[in-house]
Formats: sequence, structure tokens, C-alpha cells
Amino acid sequence: MASTTPLDIPPAPPATRGRPKSTGRAGDKIFLGLSRGSGILLLVIMASIAVFLSYRSVIAISQDEGNFLTTFDWNPAGDPPVFGIAVLLFGTVVSSIIAMVIAVPIAVGIALFISHYAPRKLAAPLAYVVDLLAAVPSIVYGIWGALVLVPYMEGLNLWLDQFFGWTYLFEKTEVGVARSLFTVGVLLAIMILPIVTSVSREVFLQVPKMNEEAALALGATRWEVIRLSVLPFGRSGIISASMLGLGRALGETMAVATVLSPSFLISLHVLNPGGGTFAQNIAAKFGEADEFGRDALIASGLVLFVLTLLVNGAARLIIARRKEYSGANA
Repeated sequence: MASTTPLDIPPAPPATRGRPKSTGRAGDKIFLGLSRGSGILLLVIMASIAVFLSYRSVIAISQDEGNFLTTFDWNPAGDPPVFGIAVLLFGTVVSSIIAMVIAVPIAVGIALFISHYAPRKLAAPLAYVVDLLAAVPSIVYGIWGALVLVPYMEGLNLWLDQFFGWTYLFEKTEVGVARSLFTVGVLLAIMILPIVTSVSREVFLQVPKMNEEAALALGATRWEVIRLSVLPFGRSGIISASMLGLGRALGETMAVATVLSPSFLISLHVLNPGGGTFAQNIAAKFGEADEFGRDALIASGLVLFVLTLLVNGAARLIIARRKEYSGANA
């Protein structure tokens, strides 16, 4: 009997990690150079913005007779100049939190409906409408909010005061038009809803069909498939979409300036008229400010810049931790 020898199969190349190497072609080298240059250029631009904001902020803060972090007043043109960001920071954070609490659950529900419940004939035009709403300019939302939303918010404010006034948060203690932080939060929720919905929908559509089919084969209901397969897979995408919406809520300018009745008072009664945000204050006062006043506004812009970086950094950290946790349990 003839002896058989094993086939000489070459061993598989070891897995390599790190950045992909260029193949030596001119097109690959050009693309690699452009990609690397774009990344470096972005870092240079961000660093330049930070240096410019920091330089102008130091000029203003060094002459501020009040505490920049805790002062409730904004009067850089006074003698002596006194200004602070306490009210602006409070209004920016509170209105953004209200927007996120309202928008994110609704956006995730709409995204799930489009991706897993709606018939294809309905899902496609509905997704198109949602994407179209994300492209509407801020000033359009602001005009709509001032002319339509604010008058209708009066009845909702009275209802919230009547049934939830005991929470202190929704107690209305001042009479006035509903140009409050709560109204701003509702308007911001409407504005960020399409963004969060679009990103979440695309993430849900990337769920492996084998996971869903396996859950259905085991007898899971449609909701159980979503709870066990879709939501765990798309959790990091939902976080990314939420942070993207939060970034727009934190920096929204024209819509907030159109709707809000600014005042430099901090009140936990979110239904009372008044309040302020960083972007709204800069838009309202930049045109009439002198050079020192603009430096003061730039100082408040630096705080908003840092706040946005912290939010995005926290989001990246959360996503990275979830990926490590998912990899460890895989």
C-alpha cells in the first residue's frame, strides 16, 4: 500500500495589529498622507481655538471684580466690570437635561418602529421625513417656537403646576408668558429628536439578522427580540446619538434666543419666565459689546467649549467601557 503524506499547507500568516501598512502604490501613499494630514489639521485647529479662547478669556477674567464662576450678574461695561457664568451654566445644563429626558426615549421608540415594526412602504417615507427634519435651520424652529409653541405652553404649564406643583420643580410662582427654561427644553427636544432618531435607526438596522432569527426560533416575541438582541447591540450607538443631540442642545443659539426671556436669576422653578444660556447670551450681547465685553463673552464661550469637550469625552469613555465589557463577556 502506498504511503500517504500530508499535504504541505503553508501556515497562515500571523495576525498583525496596528495601523495598516501602505502597499507602495502612489494612490495609497497619497490617501495615507491626506488622511494623516486631515487628522493633524483637525488637532491643530482645535488647539488654535483653545489657545485663542484662553488668551482672550484671561484678559477679561483678570479685570473681573466678581467671581467668574459664581456671580449672577453680567455687566462687563460697568465700573468696575462685574460678570459671571453661574446663571448661564445653570440654564444651559438644565435646558439640555430637559431636552434629553424628553427626546431620547421618544427618538429610540421612533427608530425601533421604523427599523422593526413599520411596513417597508411606511418605513421608507417616515425615515425620509425624519432625516428632512434634521436639516431644518435653527431660526425656523425658533420662529415656530415663539409664534406657536410658547402660546400653547401656557396651558401645559398650568396643568403641570396644578398636578405636579408639589415637586417644587414644576411649581409656577411667577405670572408671565411661558418663555422659560422648560419651554426651551421642549423646543430643544424637538430639534434634537431627528438627529437621535436617524443615528439610532441606522444602528438598529446593523443588528445581525442571525441574532434576531435565533431569538425568534427560540420562541421569543417581537419585543423580546428587541430587548435581548437589538437594544444590547445598539446601546453604544444610542449613547453616541444621544451625545450628538446633547452637543446641539448645549450650543443651540438662535432658537433659544428667540424663545427665552433672558434674566440673570437662578430658580429651580423651571416654569417661571427667565433664565439664560451661554449661546443665547453671546448672540444677544455680542453686537452691542465693546472690546472688553467681547472678551468677557469669549470667556463664557470657553466654558461652553470645555463643557462640550467633557461631554464628548465622557461619551467616548462610556462607549469604550461598554466595548471592553462586551468583549470580556463574549
